[in-house]
Amino acid sequence: AGRMVHRSGARPGDLVVVTGTIGDATLGLDILRGGAVAAALADDAAARDLLAGRYRVPQPRSALATAVREQASAAMDVSDGLAGDLAKLCAASGVSAVIDAPGIPLSAPAASLLARGTVGIGALVSGGDDYEVLCTVPENRFDAFAQAARQAGVAVTAIGSIIAGVSAPAFLDAQGREIPLPRLSYSHF
Repeated sequence: AGRMVHRSGARPGDLVVVTGTIGDATLGLDILRGGAVAAALADDAAARDLLAGRYRVPQPRSALATAVREQASAAMDVSDGLAGDLAKLCAASGVSAVIDAPGIPLSAPAASLLARGTVGIGALVSGGDDYEVLCTVPENRFDAFAQAARQAGVAVTAIGSIIAGVSAPAFLDAQGREIPLPRLSYSHF
């Protein structure tokens, strides 16, 4: 009681951390709809099955609950897309963030589709339904958080940092240029 981690606790200097891989579910939905991803992976049934499975059967990261409670300053799930959910967390905390887009963890099929130009990073970070954990962790607690994640069998990746300000989080490419995102989240309407 009294130890719930809210969206509103992120502070400048905290690391932005995600579990698992980002973008698989939106690619899985495209496959199920017979879109461009389905066509690009026509000869790779294993990749199609992996991505469709990530959409159909989310894997909640419940094993990380204690580590989040003990180490994170703010947290939420990635349900509407990493970009949009990070914007919500930042708004609730009164901060902004800078994200190293090449550091965002991707599955092998997602990385391959991105490298081939079948999808862009914007689609992967705004697609939704990943149900991974998005949290902020003070830098001096990250090693303990990562160790707890390893013990729980959950992959975690620091992808950026929280900064002062109230602008939308910036996603930067490998050259440090901001990537324009036409949309931040999946929209149901």
